Amino acid sequence: MLYFLNKYSAILLMFAGVIGFSFPSISRIVFPALPYILFFLMLFTLLGIKQELLIRKLLSKTVWSYALFHSLGLTLFAAVLLYIFNISTPLFIAITAVTATGTLFATPAIAKTLGYDVLHAMALTIASTLMMPIVLFFNLMLLQSDTVTLDIVQYIQRLTIFIIGPMAISAFCYKMINPKVLQKIHNRISKLTVLLIFAFPLGLVAPLREMFERSLHEGMSYLLLGCLICGLFFGITYLAYYKSNQQSKTLYAITATNRNVLLTYTIASSYLGFEYLALMAAIQIPTYALPVIIKLIAKTKFDHQNSFVDKKKAD
Repeated sequence: MLYFLNKYSAILLMFAGVIGFSFPSISRIVFPALPYILFFLMLFTLLGIKQELLIRKLLSKTVWSYALFHSLGLTLFAAVLLYIFNISTPLFIAITAVTATGTLFATPAIAKTLGYDVLHAMALTIASTLMMPIVLFFNLMLLQSDTVTLDIVQYIQRLTIFIIGPMAISAFCYKMINPKVLQKIHNRISKLTVLLIFAFPLGLVAPLREMFERSLHEGMSYLLLGCLICGLFFGITYLAYYKSNQQSKTLYAITATNRNVLLTYTIASSYLGFEYLALMAAIQIPTYALPVIIKLIAKTKFDHQNSFVDKKKAD
């Protein structure tokens, strides 16, 4: 069963989002449990990483240059486009708040299901999360007429619970438990992490269904906007890191697309209106459809290469 879930995790993640959209009552039940699930997801992921390596990675220039691109670079790009198309101020605020948002905390676990570098994904996630309040503050300050204040207490609490706490527990485990024993424990636990990831697309899509129920046109408009934003995030980042190897540039692009929109809303809800809530729900489906698309492209490319090799041998 676990083998099946891990093998087809990408398509099952998207399917979980479809279930949440189709049965919003299930999505609403799962939603309150997400913070607890996220804590264990981060803990299980970090148990497989030596914290000394993670801290060393966090001190590298490449990680912080990416974090700057992730928040500030994409914000500037989006702002130029929004200005050119004369987008209304509320939607302008909503979209630039999304561009300031750090990477989804579940991204390292998603990277693991795709076979990518979990350590690098975790470093990118932490760096972009630390960059978020700075860029978000300036975004809101420039677009709001009132004085802007962010709920930094909530932000620090969430950093402590979901990043600092699991990192400390992981460091303690590496110090107190034999590395070989800990590795065996982690190998068994890591097979269960995919079950925890399913909770996020399942629990976050109910607002999108509610939007469709209110107005089909509005729901479709925001869903298309969410798909466009995710597509632009992925495409621009992929091109920006085009000179990197295939796995690295794809990981950067996934990290740029996965956005921790709930954390942004938590610390700045008083400045983010209905447009942000609608967008927060709308990007869930394309976000979790992305791993399926990546796996499909990789499989198609692999099959094409194999057929080319077979043809060469036949010749």
